[in-house]
Amino acid sequence: MSLMSARIVHIGIDRNWKEIYAFASRPENMPAWASGLASGLDRQGEDWIGDGGPIGKVRVRFAPANDFGVMDHSVTMENGLVVENALRVIPNGDGAEVMFALLKRPDMDEAGFEADAAHVRKDLETLKRLMEQQ
Repeated sequence: MSLMSARIVHIGIDRNWKEIYAFASRPENMPAWASGLASGLDRQGEDWIGDGGPIGKVRVRFAPANDFGVMDHSVTMENGLVVENALRVIPNGDGAEVMFALLKRPDMDEAGFEADAAHVRKDLETLKRLMEQQ
């Protein structure tokens, strides 16, 4: 398998990184900022089930709580496709940097990749607004 094209989508947030992690890593809070999961998630064992909108029902498994700001998660689509998402929050001065590693899947064209990047950027901007308003 060859390497996929990758893009790091990131945003600086003027809030302590641990506070951002505490909020953003909770699946119950994801509908407030992750638009692909806006309908909410229901716990089912170690997984969370949600309606991914146009992509249908999704099964999400999150990295365990940790002290490193790792919020990785895998999303299993109805068709069985599993998408691994790397999401991190790290200290940046008195604030934080939130980073999502977006990979261009082999079945995705450039327009789809750009649309995904814009979608991730919009979600990170929503997270920034939420965290800086509190």
